[in-house]
Amino acid sequence: MIKPQNNGFILIVDDNPTNLSVLCAALNSEGFRFRVAVDGETAIAQAERNQPELILLDVQMPGIDGFETCRRLKANPLTENIPIIFTTALADTESKTKGFSLGAVDYIPKPFAQEEVIARVRVHLQLKQLTESLEQQVSDRTKALQQAQVQLVQQEKLSTLGELIAGIGHEINNPINFISSNIPPLEEYIAGITKLLFLYEQEYPNPTTKITNAVEKLDLNFVLEDMGKILNSLEIGSERIRNLSNSLRSFCRSDSDTKISADLHQGLDSTLMILQHRIKANGDRPGIKIIKSYGVLPEVNCYLGQMNQVFMNILANAIDALDEAIIEGKMSNLIPQIKIATEIDYEKLVVIRIADNGIGIPERLKKRLFEPLFTTKSVGKGTGLGLSIAYEIVVEKHKGVLDVNSQAGMGTEFIIKIPI
Repeated sequence: MIKPQNNGFILIVDDNPTNLSVLCAALNSEGFRFRVAVDGETAIAQAERNQPELILLDVQMPGIDGFETCRRLKANPLTENIPIIFTTALADTESKTKGFSLGAVDYIPKPFAQEEVIARVRVHLQLKQLTESLEQQVSDRTKALQQAQVQLVQQEKLSTLGELIAGIGHEINNPINFISSNIPPLEEYIAGITKLLFLYEQEYPNPTTKITNAVEKLDLNFVLEDMGKILNSLEIGSERIRNLSNSLRSFCRSDSDTKISADLHQGLDSTLMILQHRIKANGDRPGIKIIKSYGVLPEVNCYLGQMNQVFMNILANAIDALDEAIIEGKMSNLIPQIKIATEIDYEKLVVIRIADNGIGIPERLKKRLFEPLFTTKSVGKGTGLGLSIAYEIVVEKHKGVLDVNSQAGMGTEFIIKIPI
């Protein structure tokens, strides 16, 4: 038997006691729950407070008639989806057409036949339930398809990015190993040659004019001193390249199928290293100041490559926001900065806060930030997938929390919480 769902009910709207008695008896005989209103205004007020599953609405009533009552109910977002069946003695085509045009789903003619009332009520309750079920299925399928799209894009990005970075890291690693491994013997050779030259100078204090001219032209003392500085610069440069190579290899460890214990600080630092070219000063803005406030964190069981992607998306968005604010002249004399803070909170969760001092995000947009394909960036500058992928990784993959705090003119802060 089709009945109103859960605690739902049928609202009967009629001013005639006889009609009410017949309708109430018919519904009661089949176990339907119902309420009664004797005029249109009362019916509208009741329907707004507690929406019924179905309304049986008399056309001819004192005050506003059934047609006007139906029009107002359909114009109200709270009641527009409630099916309305007119109960009337008016059988002319014009009245029926008017009712249907106002949004009614059916007519029950007077005098009532109890079997017809029950049959029509059951049909329209069933139609309503089927419609709601179909809408829910469509909503669920749409959400599932969006999640599948995000996951596919995420996997493709991770795979492509991992291969690219791993290849770059490998190509960097070979020549830098060659350079760095040859610096120590080169230092020994230069030191030996320098010592030998000093010995020649001591043993042969009066060289020929040709040698004297050559020494002066070369500026031998300066060259010997500068070679040491050049070697030192080579050592520093090769070490920085080695660190970059290590950061690239650390960043691209996708570990897509297995969680590992990882140092999230290393992931943050690797990401910052890769973004260094965007953090430095350029023609449009000064360099972005990175402020780190790292707490003491244990290693976290996570998909490290995916967490690095989260850091990349959020930090890149922060840089984009600062760039846009400066180009539009909305930062006045502020120094662009990004603060990164980590801690363990009272729930024993690892908390990572990434905040910029840009112009912030309007309140009306905050709730949509993690929706797939939604972006606040101009056309061609964002896909709308970065933050939705980050949300999928943090919330779905790691059972964590990804939230955002932002006020207009006060910057934006993303909060990531991950179970240890």
